Amino acid sequence: MNMTSTWGRAVTASVLLIVPASIHAATPAELRAGALKVLATLPDKMPGSENDTPARVKLGRELFFEKKLSANNTQSCNSCHAVDKNRGGVDNEPTSPGAFGKRGGRNSPTVLNAGFHIAQFWDGRAKTLEDQAKGPVLNPGEMAMPSEAAVIQKLKAEKKYVSGFKKAFPGENEPITYDNFAKAVASFERTLRTQDRFDDFLKGDDKALTAAELKGLDTFLSIGCTTCHSGPLLGGNDYKKLGILNAYENTSDKGRIEVTKEDYDEFVFKVPSLRNIALTAPYFHDGSQKTLEEAVQKMAWLQLGKKLSPEEAQGLGAFLRALSDKKRALAAK
Repeated sequence: MNMTSTWGRAVTASVLLIVPASIHAATPAELRAGALKVLATLPDKMPGSENDTPARVKLGRELFFEKKLSANNTQSCNSCHAVDKNRGGVDNEPTSPGAFGKRGGRNSPTVLNAGFHIAQFWDGRAKTLEDQAKGPVLNPGEMAMPSEAAVIQKLKAEKKYVSGFKKAFPGENEPITYDNFAKAVASFERTLRTQDRFDDFLKGDDKALTAAELKGLDTFLSIGCTTCHSGPLLGGNDYKKLGILNAYENTSDKGRIEVTKEDYDEFVFKVPSLRNIALTAPYFHDGSQKTLEEAVQKMAWLQLGKKLSPEEAQGLGAFLRALSDKKRALAAK
């Protein structure tokens, strides 16, 4: 994960020097060349996956869907980060209800490709997938388990988990631990890498994107979106203030300053990845934007000081929909 962090900041630093003023490519090949200056295909594997085993991934999947990890046996990780039925790793709610119905203060980020991110959560307070997995289970407003010991007690009461932890963590005298729970969940989450048509295009397939999507990519590159949304994830690799040029209306959430206690982090959030963005509505940390077109119009104004034309917004929406995982995109239709 530290490798991911270093990689992310390196990409961001370079982007500021090479963002093209305008691509206006005559051919897909020229447009691809411009895109590859600031964007990239997703790596084949997430950092840390070299230590994962089939047994650990299997256990992690079972734990990800286990509702008994909540205080009243009603909620699992999948409740807020739904990946079954080819869903987009979210619940598509503005904010998510916890085990006892109370809603959290932020929109649930997708778990798809999360292991590539610089950190986890909107404010980056968890550096790794393992750190992130530990939080919601014990959060009173989410899964609301009272303690790590209570989690372990529930797991030890299930024969399948007694066996599963032994297989996933062989040689350990007490394999059922809270740390191992998080390691297993992270192992499963590292399998949630997606494949989309934009990567096909970047790899050389001129027919992977439609004319409308190519036009949207041209706009994406030319107006400055890649200043923040760069690299393989088209984001996920840095933190930015929401409202760089024009202030965002919702000032109740102070963002990353709550983690770092640094004044310069007020209203700063992790830049979302745009991979699978069409599957994860509503948008922004507060879930205030219902559609892609609304979100891109708002972001262009807040971050770039630009008012998009309807045609530009529609083009950007078309391009962003090409970033959806192929199987999930078909299931969403």
